[in-house]
Amino acid sequence: MKIVRLQDIVGTEREVEGPGGWVSRRLLLKKDGMGFSFHETIIPAGSEFTFWYKHHLEAVYCVAGNGSIEDLATGEVHEIYDGVLYALDKHDRHILRGGTEDMRLICGFNPPVTGREVHDEDGAYTLVTDDD
Repeated sequence: MKIVRLQDIVGTEREVEGPGGWVSRRLLLKKDGMGFSFHETIIPAGSEFTFWYKHHLEAVYCVAGNGSIEDLATGEVHEIYDGVLYALDKHDRHILRGGTEDMRLICGFNPPVTGREVHDEDGAYTLVTDDD
């Protein structure tokens, strides 16, 4: 059994801040052996990010705040708020926008991330294939 406390992640290498101020706290990584990674992500109010997880599927559940997601293939925009889940089941290229409050998101990635990934020019995580 694994017990992970968010307070033990904050301020460590498992807390990653990206350009524009988003923060990802990696609660489970590939090396934890669960077959997926699990994160808490904070999207600042008023921010905008283009992401495209070409190598990962992601499910995201909003537990606080608000914003929107735009599907760049269809142009559809969906509101995000506490209680809404979105799943990027087709490696969907998208724009994530913070609303009037910071969004607190709980995210699962498959395959799991190692924690060393960075967003490339397309907004995608590179695929790390070693066992770390």
